Amino acid sequence: MEEFPTGTLQAVCLGSSIALSGLFYYVYRKKRKTVDKLNDAPQIALNKNLVDLLNATPGKCLQYVVIEGTVQPVGEPLRSQFQEGSVGVIQKLVLREHKLVWNSIARTWTDRERVLHQRVNAVPFNLIGGDGASVRVLCPLEATGPEMETVHEKFHQASYGFTDLLGQYLSGEKPKGQLETEEMLKVGSSVTAVGELILDTDRLLKLRPPTDGSEFFLSTGDFESLRLEQEGQAGGWRALACVCALVGVAVLLWVGRRYYRQMQSKRKRERERREFEQMWEQDGEEATENLCVICLSNPRGCVLLNCGHVCCCYSCYQALPQPTCPVCRQMISRVVPLYQA
Repeated sequence: MEEFPTGTLQAVCLGSSIALSGLFYYVYRKKRKTVDKLNDAPQIALNKNLVDLLNATPGKCLQYVVIEGTVQPVGEPLRSQFQEGSVGVIQKLVLREHKLVWNSIARTWTDRERVLHQRVNAVPFNLIGGDGASVRVLCPLEATGPEMETVHEKFHQASYGFTDLLGQYLSGEKPKGQLETEEMLKVGSSVTAVGELILDTDRLLKLRPPTDGSEFFLSTGDFESLRLEQEGQAGGWRALACVCALVGVAVLLWVGRRYYRQMQSKRKRERERREFEQMWEQDGEEATENLCVICLSNPRGCVLLNCGHVCCCYSCYQALPQPTCPVCRQMISRVVPLYQA
């Protein structure tokens, strides 16, 4: 059996599609598990009765619950470095560099950015319910989210002279400037938290990342928006996995079609070879002047078109490195067997 005709490009495409579809499917299954956990998570009202509920629960722990409340710092809040009067419990400072980079393939300048500096600060805070009940949020920086409010954003334009311009065109990079941003989770913001709720020994309610590895969420939107967002992400990963799998199937079909056509071509050549051999066996020995000009052993057995020369046997024709006539060097468009009566 012949080797399956898979080229380097086809092998790379096939391997990449299989690997990516497997990776995307793994991420999809993980996201799907998170969505299922969110659908099964109970929404608990943050009130004074929550302590009694946890006291009656084995282990004084609820593994995965949804709680909504208002952000309130335990001590002194974080104050904005740029906007007076803005206070919060989580602060994120980012400095990004924006520049234009020459793309030699597209022959154009493309915008790129990179983070030069990033700092995240946080202070302990509680979620406050309607009747004053509170839940301490532990490890908020480990949570997915929350979507913080941008309290400061300023772009510092880059300035350069003639020599800088010359260096930029030689290096292929043109700095545009630096973007300075500050984001904060402000005091008084409404937050939806999903995690593990426990009752501490001092009868203090605490929300922490789930010990079973489930995803910990802090969101400034409502629970339904959070659930729909996670479902949309799961659907996106599933679509990517399906697309990669379809690409792999398409590559397999293309390689299989190519293999089938090569096998057909080989069978056709073998059939023509047998026809020539049978014909010469019936005709008997030929004169010396009618021998193949290449091997000088077999009789001439085919007509090369379009030049019309009868100069070689069919075996030597098949062995030609290029489809050109050995006499006149014209391109051979087709070959027909030579029958002698």
